[in-house]
Amino acid sequence: MARSRAAYEYTEAEDKSMRLGFLLIAAGLLSLLGLGCCWLRPALQERGGGGSANCTVLAVRQLGERFACTFSCGAACRGTARYPCLQVLVRTSRSSIPALLHEDERQLRINPKCSYIPPCARDDQENSENVTYKQKYWKEKVGSQPFTCYFNQHLRPDDVMLKRTHDETVLLHCFLWPLVTFLVGVLIVVLTICAKSLAVRAEAIKKKKHL
Repeated sequence: MARSRAAYEYTEAEDKSMRLGFLLIAAGLLSLLGLGCCWLRPALQERGGGGSANCTVLAVRQLGERFACTFSCGAACRGTARYPCLQVLVRTSRSSIPALLHEDERQLRINPKCSYIPPCARDDQENSENVTYKQKYWKEKVGSQPFTCYFNQHLRPDDVMLKRTHDETVLLHCFLWPLVTFLVGVLIVVLTICAKSLAVRAEAIKKKKHL
């Protein structure tokens, strides 16, 4: 019995391999749990009840109200500037009620009142010019041409997005890499145990031959 236990004692290299395998298994499980609670669940909630539709521009306008944004001009240089509020009202193929268009979910959360948030520049005039350029784009280049937009009837029934922040590719990667880490850890542990078992059997067969 003592010989059997001694035969199955792992060498230093095998012990390190087992520890690495268990470490990868734990990292994969913790990553899946963390991403599921902190990122994946909110992303799925945003996608739940949503879908795509064809949108047509109804009106493009600038409000008199201006909003603050924060610009950065170096490691220790930050400041506040302002930009005008651009609203793009659209009609969707799913509803006759006008909806407010937004670039994506992130900009919708930052400023739900405006359709476009320009890159924040120090000069207010530059911010105004960027917004005016976007206004001309929607009026002259898009006009009455239909385009694909995204909506969520449960969370934001009066808003639509030009693009989604959380698409299928991002969601796939959230599952893929933690799962790969977990499977690699399992594979290392299984291969180490199998290699040790084969080595013990080979040693036992070798001893029988010498008897």
